[in-house]
Amino acid sequence: MNYTVNDIAYSLTRSKRKTAAIYICNGIVDVRAPLKMPKKEIDRFVSSKEEWITKKLAVSKQQAVRQKRFTLDYGDTVICRGREFTIVAQFGDDFWYDESNFYIPPGLSASEIKRACIGIYKSIAADVLTEKTQKLAALMSVNPESIRISNAKAQWGCCTAKKKISYSWRLIMAADDVIDYVVVHELAHIIEMNHSKKFWDIVGRIIPDYKTGRTRLKELQQRLSGENWA
Repeated sequence: MNYTVNDIAYSLTRSKRKTAAIYICNGIVDVRAPLKMPKKEIDRFVSSKEEWITKKLAVSKQQAVRQKRFTLDYGDTVICRGREFTIVAQFGDDFWYDESNFYIPPGLSASEIKRACIGIYKSIAADVLTEKTQKLAALMSVNPESIRISNAKAQWGCCTAKKKISYSWRLIMAADDVIDYVVVHELAHIIEMNHSKKFWDIVGRIIPDYKTGRTRLKELQQRLSGENWA
């Protein structure tokens, strides 16, 4: 359902949650509220957050402009495992990489260059994230049921109740120590399916400085918010 209060247009989703919350994505204000929360109370809540919403909408619009302008060409650089790689034209039909460059066929359009880079990212992610998960799982004495690479945009990784772990291919853009934090975070969920003190103690035993990992992930997310990798 869509509503407006104080010139703020918002969509409303009710669920079995205990408190109301506001999310802003792509210029849309999404309000999520408890099933029985009165509409007037929801409007008051939205009104009380008017200044915050206005600022967030402005940032969201700026991000949308940057995303629209985002393009890739030969000679540009992309980030992988925390380092910058140059996109290089290499004759042939395949795309591949080494320690310095992403190699793709010449003469591709901007959208084709992006798709080729995503293909390289997914290939690296499959190898690196699988290897890291297996090594860290052995260290933590846990056994994930499966490991897969997804196209998720909203989360870096996920561990289901059935011990199935998945990672967004975008995670491979992060530095190795940050990737390790995410891997340990998901493996810890095999032991604790929550974010309790016990859970963070498990993470902290393997990654003592895990808070730095969280901060650097947010910095990477900020960078990606202005890039269109869809």
